[in-house]
Amino acid sequence: MATDNGDNKDLAAKDVFTTGEAAAICKVSQQTIIRCFDSGRVKGFRVPGSRFRRIPREELVRFMKENDIPVEQLNGSTRHILVVDDDPQIVELFVDVLGNDARYEVKTAMTGYEAGAMTESFKPDLLILDYMLPDINGNVVCKSIRSNPNLSMTKILIVSGVVNRSEIDELLDAGADDFVKKPFDIAALLRTIESMLEV
Repeated sequence: MATDNGDNKDLAAKDVFTTGEAAAICKVSQQTIIRCFDSGRVKGFRVPGSRFRRIPREELVRFMKENDIPVEQLNGSTRHILVVDDDPQIVELFVDVLGNDARYEVKTAMTGYEAGAMTESFKPDLLILDYMLPDINGNVVCKSIRSNPNLSMTKILIVSGVVNRSEIDELLDAGADDFVKKPFDIAALLRTIESMLEV
């Protein structure tokens, strides 16, 4: 059977898991995972030419949430946050506040194009997104992320000072999870972030 606690950090970085690794993460027997796989309760694929089963990360997360299994082990000890804003002061504020918290790894982007490129490699758990970017609006970024199955677990928090109610509704329809108006109370915003990331 695959792992002990010392391997959790390695497992957190993986995109595809063996049944043994999935069992270690879920703290159940490998046989239980195999039964769930064979019955279709957890989906995946078999390695061509063998009987080995493999489970993609997104599917394992879905299965864990569906069965009330904590996903902390799978996320590793740090959560990835990508801040997308063209205001250097706002970016600096987020980097200062979140970057000093050991629970978070923070990266930044100043355009929608940069954000799109970085989400692919960084795979953020949370995207903190300004509505009005130099190149595109936030709802375009939301739709792009929501159309990418590899980013299905990414939460999106819109932070903006220039939107009315109909624009907020449009952002939520486009896939944003929550909205905070600028100027914001930093303590309240941090509580929102903690709630969204379940930390």
